[in-house]
Amino acid sequence: MHRLFGTNGIRGISNEDMNSCLALDISKAIATYYIKKLKRDITIAIGTDARTSNIMLKTASISGLLSTGCNVVDLGLLPTPNLQYIVKTKKFDAGIIITASHNPPEFNGIKVIDGDGTELSAEQEEAIENIYFEKSFLVANWKNIGKLSHLDNATEIYIDGVLSKVDINLIRRRNLHVVLDCGNGAGSLVHPKLLEKIGCKVTLLNCEPDGFFPGRPSEPVPENLHELMKTVKEENADLGIALDGDADRAIFVDENGEYIYGDKTLALMGKYMVKKNKGGIVVTPVSTSSCLEEVVTREGGKVIYTAVGSPIVARVMIDTNAVFGGEENGGLIFPELQYCRDSAITSAKVIELIAKENKSLSELIREIPEYELVKIKVSCPNEKKQLVMKTFKNKIKTEENVRKIDETDGVKIYVDKGWVLVRPSGTEPIFRIFAETKAKGQAEKLANRYKSILEETIENI
Repeated sequence: MHRLFGTNGIRGISNEDMNSCLALDISKAIATYYIKKLKRDITIAIGTDARTSNIMLKTASISGLLSTGCNVVDLGLLPTPNLQYIVKTKKFDAGIIITASHNPPEFNGIKVIDGDGTELSAEQEEAIENIYFEKSFLVANWKNIGKLSHLDNATEIYIDGVLSKVDINLIRRRNLHVVLDCGNGAGSLVHPKLLEKIGCKVTLLNCEPDGFFPGRPSEPVPENLHELMKTVKEENADLGIALDGDADRAIFVDENGEYIYGDKTLALMGKYMVKKNKGGIVVTPVSTSSCLEEVVTREGGKVIYTAVGSPIVARVMIDTNAVFGGEENGGLIFPELQYCRDSAITSAKVIELIAKENKSLSELIREIPEYELVKIKVSCPNEKKQLVMKTFKNKIKTEENVRKIDETDGVKIYVDKGWVLVRPSGTEPIFRIFAETKAKGQAEKLANRYKSILEETIENI
């Protein structure tokens, strides 16, 4: 069982649990793991998002890597998928990105990228944790300490890679107006340039990197995007785009200033990618809305469901040669560029689709079937989670109207008019409950029914 890594790297409050000592030693463990695995000299790329503790943690990480004999290439401040693209295309042995993604500004984290640009598997993370806790680090002698160098054009290389995967001339002919809200995150280094290069008129909001996130909280949820929604309407723009802190996820606002939930964007692009490829596999977690499967099946494709977590989705995509994949939170994966959540290629592909279909974003979204999806949380101490999950599963097996139970991740309960997913969070002391129904007004009732059963289970353990 993981002791440090969560569903997206290691995270904590800067200078408390996420401190320079942890960064130093976990980086020693990362380098030790790769040197022993590859049995040769290695080079690891490192970068950061815009958080205030980024230099402190990066400097400690670099020191730890160099001490093992590992060479380091510093990419500077850049989005997570930018670093992943550089690791893959420049053939580095691994990468480290200092980021806490959408978490509040006091947080920071460390995420490890494998040599193919994907996030690590659970087995790799556990191997690194074992080295960390055993303190079994490699130590280079004074003649073999690693060397540090810098790559100054990482964002330009990445932008060119994204541009190579879209029809720039088609997009330019539409002359679309985009309002871009980078949330003062790392996407500020990439997205404005990218949108200008594909011929969009761009209105910028919060596009100056600032680890205090003065413009808005980093998570691109509706309550944080009022300024973007208002500006899209006032400017008569064609769409709005909002990014999270490390720019691996993109959320869209239509020309009417209406927020578009990530499951709708996932379904829209899933439909388009399957249609473009005349079929194919789409991979997504069990938490995703049924609207994706409905449109993908209609276009002759097939959906494969996984446990929650973008690294899991990416690896199943590789294994099945999937044409598309992603999560319902705005994290879309286009394998033609790379196997990771990537807001830059997502933004470019959505804009390309608007141009190609000659429709507004709201018109395209209206073609996606309507489902009602509700998400709620229930507090639960981490030490109780395993027993709570086991007891809860036994309880719901005796429930009436349960048609099928899926245990891919937590427990997904299919009932006559929808489904409920109950799963323990990998990053917080909570359970997450997702409930979906086709009929409006029923999802909340369904969620609350199983919330009551879960709360009773927690109370009695």
